[in-house]
Order: sequence, then C-alpha cells, then structure tokens
Amino acid sequence: MDRFQSSMALVLLGKRLLLLVLIIVSLASCTSLFFQPRAEEILTPARLGLAYEDVFFPSSDGTKLHGWFLPAQGTATGTVIFLHGNSENISTHIGNVFWLPASHFNVFMFDYRGYGQSEGRPQLEGVLDDIESAFRVVVNRHDLDPKRLVILGQSLGGTLAIYAATHTNYRKYIKAVVVDSAFSSYRQITQEKLGDFWLTRPFQWPLSLPISDAYSPLKTIGALSPIPLLIIHSTQDQIIPVHHALQLFQAAEQPKQMWILHEGKHIQTFNNPENRVRLAQYLTNLLPAQSISTARRTEAMLLSSIN
Repeated sequence: MDRFQSSMALVLLGKRLLLLVLIIVSLASCTSLFFQPRAEEILTPARLGLAYEDVFFPSSDGTKLHGWFLPAQGTATGTVIFLHGNSENISTHIGNVFWLPASHFNVFMFDYRGYGQSEGRPQLEGVLDDIESAFRVVVNRHDLDPKRLVILGQSLGGTLAIYAATHTNYRKYIKAVVVDSAFSSYRQITQEKLGDFWLTRPFQWPLSLPISDAYSPLKTIGALSPIPLLIIHSTQDQIIPVHHALQLFQAAEQPKQMWILHEGKHIQTFNNPENRVRLAQYLTNLLPAQSISTARRTEAMLLSSIN
C-alpha cells in the first residue's frame, strides 16, 4: 500500500511538473496568456441597426485584417479608433462602442491578427504592427478629418493603445487617448495572475521572468504628452486591479485625467449610460464639432464614384 501511494504521489508530482512546464512555455511566448482569439461572429452592426462598412486591409507584413467602420450620425465630431481586449473579437466588443455614432463620432474597430476574420496568429509585435496599419487606414480615408482622431482602448487594448499612440508615425493626428481597465506592466499582471493559482503561487516571480516588459505602457506613458490622456478604471474590477490605473496615472505627464468608478466590473464602463454621456462630453470639449470641408466631401464623392 505504501509503495502504491508512493507511486501515485510520483505520478501526481509528474503531472504538476508537466503543468508547470506547459505554463512556462506559454509564458515564454505570451500568446495564450495575453491573446485569446475567437473566430465566430456573434453580433454585427446590422443587428444593432447601425450603418457600417466592412474594411479589409493589410498589416505591414501582408497579413489580411478585418474591421468595421461605423459612420457618425450627423456631422462627425471626430473618429474613435477602438482597440478591444484580449479575448473573442470585435463582434463581442461592439457593445462597448455602438453608442458612439449617435453621439456624433465615427468608429473604426478592427480585429488583431488571428481574431475574427483577420488572418494570422496573434503575437505582440505583430499586433502592434496591426494597430499602426489601422492608424494608416483611418488617416488615409477621404470621408473624415484625419486630424480629429481619438484612440480608445479597453483592457489589453488600453495597454496597447498607450504604447502604440506614443510610437506611431501618425501621432500628430491623435487628439486624445482614452484607456479603460488597462494593466500597466505585462510582467506585473503575469505575477499577479500566477499568484491567484495555488500551484503557481510559490513560483510567480521566476515564472514571470520570461515575460518582457519592453512594450509595457508604464515605461512609455510619460512620452505620450502633450496628447490628452484619460484613464478610466473601476474599483470593482476583478480582472485587473485598480492599482494598475493609479500607477499609469502617476507615471503620465499632463494633460491627464483619471476617472475612478465604483460600479461595474471589468470593461463594463459603458454599460452605464451616464458614463457614455460623460465620455462623449469629454471628447466633444476636446474636439468642437465642425463640418468636413467642401473640398474633402467632393474628393470623397469622386473617389466613391470611381470605385
């Protein structure tokens, strides 16, 4: 019996060691930890009664990406480029931005490589290239004013937004960056998540060492200035603790604002209509409404007729 128990203990130990190895391999690539894509389309703008355009465009390495352009109702105050979180795809994240067209903002939302209809496999450097390519697509559209861009990122998308907006070649067009429920450091959030699991808790520091912080927003957020920054986070967020927002805010330079909410869980900010109104007003104050020039409208009509 003792020999049997010893054998079972060795088997159990072997399984635990195998699990640790798998975790280490996963952490080394960052792919399964930070990117959890889904191909299936759940909700479309049409089902929400929204006008929209399917947009297919290449990333810098030729990877074919897909997005939706939602035109503003009436005269556009500006254009919001939306960067979604780490799971699923734009069809499950559209609920966070569907209200913006009625508030007079265009929306361009797209899937990173490997998500939704976008080709390829997600990995951090490639996703950052995808974001830069999305910026290029929006700036070169002839039916909007490219100098009135807002970047809105949620969760992983917020973390990506800070780095991308700081390093983009299109920085001069960005008039605000809004970060909702983001984490401040890839390595830090990995340590915290490992600490939530009893098996990996004792190893959270060594297991997090393979995670690079080269693209972490905490290191670059200070250079975002003078672009206005708004950080939003809920104290009820059970996925990314609010101290990440506090760290980001402290590291950022002016102009900056932070809204600490006391209701709603992770990326549920805009489930509350009051928060929608508040954000629309914040952006409208930064981007007073103006009509697109006659020249740009004529150019857009000519290009449309050619296509």
